[in-house]
Amino acid sequence: MLLKELTEIMGASGDEKEIREKIKSIVEPYVDNVYVDKIGNLIACKKGKKDKKDKPKIMLAAHMDEVGLMVKSVNEDGTLSFFPVGGVDNRILVAKTVKVGEKEINGVIGAKPIHLQKRDEQQKPLDFDSLYIDIGATSKEEALKHVSPGDYVYFDSNFEILGNGYVKAKALDDRIGCNVLIEILKNEYEYTVCAAFTVQEEVGLRGAGVAAYNVEPDFAIIVEGTVAADVTDSAPHLVSTELGKGPAISLMDRTTLYDRKVIDKIVKIADENKVPYQFRRIASGGNDAGKIHLTKGGIKTIAVSVPCRYIHSFNSVAFLEDFHNTVKLIDLIIKNIEKEALI
Repeated sequence: MLLKELTEIMGASGDEKEIREKIKSIVEPYVDNVYVDKIGNLIACKKGKKDKKDKPKIMLAAHMDEVGLMVKSVNEDGTLSFFPVGGVDNRILVAKTVKVGEKEINGVIGAKPIHLQKRDEQQKPLDFDSLYIDIGATSKEEALKHVSPGDYVYFDSNFEILGNGYVKAKALDDRIGCNVLIEILKNEYEYTVCAAFTVQEEVGLRGAGVAAYNVEPDFAIIVEGTVAADVTDSAPHLVSTELGKGPAISLMDRTTLYDRKVIDKIVKIADENKVPYQFRRIASGGNDAGKIHLTKGGIKTIAVSVPCRYIHSFNSVAFLEDFHNTVKLIDLIIKNIEKEALI
C-alpha cells in the first residue's frame, strides 16, 4: 500500500529529501514536467487537454514534512537533549522509542522516574528540558561517535491496518494528503493541474508561498490530514471532524477565511454526486492555504482535509474510505471547475 510507504519514510521539516525523491519517482510517469524549487518544494505539472494560455491552471498542495525532534546537545552522561520540530505535545513523549540521525540509532525518551519525582512534579507534564533521549551511551564521547547536535529524531512507528477499514501510522499529516495528490495526477483533465508537494509547513508554512509564486495558479486546493477529536471524552463543540463522515471542508482557520460562494459550489458538487463530506468545525490551526491565498495578486483557495485522530504523535489513525472520498471530491471539483465557475 502506497500510504504505508509514504508514512514510514522519515522527513521532518527541513529534512524532506527522502520523501521528496520517493514522490518524484512515483509521479514522473504521469506528468509532463517535474522539478524541485530553491526551497525544496516538489512541483509536478500535467498539461490539460485544453492547454492554452488563457485557460485556468489549478494547483493542488500537500506538505511532505512531518513533526519530529532535533538533537540540541549531547550531555556528559551520554544522553541527548532535544528540541521539538513543529507542534509536538511533550505529554506524549515519555518512554517512547525513536530513531536518531541518518544512521537511525535506536533511542528511548526518558525522564526522572515517577518514584523520584516530588509531588508538585507529578502534578504537571514534564517540559522538554526535563526529557532526554537515551541511546545506551555511557559518556558524551561515546555518544558523539554516533550522533551530533542538529541530528533529526523521528518517531519509531510503523504503518498498520486496524479493524473495519482504519489504519494507524506516523505522519498521516500530511502524507495522506500527498497520496491524494498522487492519485489525482494519474487522471486526465481539461486544464493544467500542478501538484505542489511542499516543505516546512509544520514550522510556519514556509514552502507554500514559494510554490504558489512559482506556479502562479488561478485556483488552489490544499489537501491536509486534519485533526479529528471524535472520541468519548471530547466535548461536542470541540469535535472538529469525525472519521467516517468523509472529507472535511474548511470554513475558516487561524490563517485563512475561505470564500463562502466557492464552498457552496463545492457542497453542490458533492451533493449531486453523493460524495459524503463534513465541515471542519473549529477555527484553530492552519495549513498551506494561509500562504498560498496571499501570494502575488491573491489566489482563490480552498482546503479539503482527511480527518485523522491523534495527529502530531507517534500514531495517528485514519479511515481509508475518507481518503478515497477525498480523492473523489477533488477529482469532481477539478472536472467542474468551469461549469461551476469556481474561478
